[in-house]
Amino acid sequence: MRDLPDLNIALAGYQPGYALPREMYTSQAVYDLDIEKVWNANWLWVGHVSQIPNPGDYFLFDYGTESVIICRDRQGEVRAHMNVCRHRGSRVCVEQSGNARSFVCPYHAWTFELSGELRGGRAMGADFDPAKWGLLPAQVRVFQGMILICASKDAPELDSGLEVLAPLTAPFGFEQMKVAHTASYPVPANWKLAVENYMECYHCAPSHQEYARSHSLKNPTDVVKLLPAMQDRARAAGLPIDEVSLNMEAGHPAGADIYYRRYPLFEGYKTGSKSGEPVAPLLGALTGFDGGATDVQLGMLNYFLVYSDHLVGYRFVPRGLQETDIQVVWMVHEDAEEGRDYDPQDVAWLWHVTSQDDERIIRHNQEGVNSHFFQPGPLAEMEFSIESFYQFYLHMIGAQPG
Repeated sequence: MRDLPDLNIALAGYQPGYALPREMYTSQAVYDLDIEKVWNANWLWVGHVSQIPNPGDYFLFDYGTESVIICRDRQGEVRAHMNVCRHRGSRVCVEQSGNARSFVCPYHAWTFELSGELRGGRAMGADFDPAKWGLLPAQVRVFQGMILICASKDAPELDSGLEVLAPLTAPFGFEQMKVAHTASYPVPANWKLAVENYMECYHCAPSHQEYARSHSLKNPTDVVKLLPAMQDRARAAGLPIDEVSLNMEAGHPAGADIYYRRYPLFEGYKTGSKSGEPVAPLLGALTGFDGGATDVQLGMLNYFLVYSDHLVGYRFVPRGLQETDIQVVWMVHEDAEEGRDYDPQDVAWLWHVTSQDDERIIRHNQEGVNSHFFQPGPLAEMEFSIESFYQFYLHMIGAQPG
């Protein structure tokens, strides 16, 4: 455990079953530790293979002080490189996406292959060995088209959990999707408050009128009442009704969390849309709408909500101590044609208005936490997932064994 005064004060005041202490959301030293110990050491969902279909295609994924180049090399492999030149540290790629034959540092023109090897360092002398100075790699996993990366050599062991999840998500055809729309909602708050907000629906009824009109998760009693009929429709449509929850409490390594659960929408809603009617063609191998939504989690920091006709991916990306981007990605079947089969605004409507709500309530949450009068209160029963997040988080920063 590091000798960080803010962290030590916070940990001394932490009580299981309660919110985290103020310093966890207000200390720059704790934030810096978060980037190093949590974000650099865990699997991050960065995109989909459809975004880099051709050799040389690339895009950047940035978080905290870090930047990662995700690209397809000449052999067709998906790779990830830390976007830091091995000479003097300049960013190598400065455009957010594009196609490149190689990566050329804009400072001194060191040139790197798509695979990361240094092709040559200009005028570095006879004793210089380019083989030692390639771009630092990040680990890559591609799960049914979803690209996950980890900057650490010691990434959490996620593969066994993905094997359990694979047959459950297979009917949706993740690998046969494409991005229909993206949006980013900057919120002046610490990233942990944004994650905590997503992990509980205790706030859904009072804070999300549009969501609460269609989604039963706001009330556990409604879920139980509507579940049997939805499960019958799911079986008929080709969807499994199993539930999976693999986390530290179940004996899995920190950061190797896998979660899958399908829950019912209210009657009259086939999907998560304004009218309840479909907004895109059915996904994958599905044969009909069961009127449900699936929560999927890959690792602890990557969240998806899957309807029968579209997928919504969520990331809560730290930009600074109290600067977070709520990044939302909407995906539809790869054969769906914009303007004929779907309208991006219709696909995005529900989670656009819901994310606007979240920006507001998370912003107000941070404003209150900043007060010296803030004292962590007890978590409600509907906030049980926050407890799992705390267990993961405290373990990653070295404050709790596991």
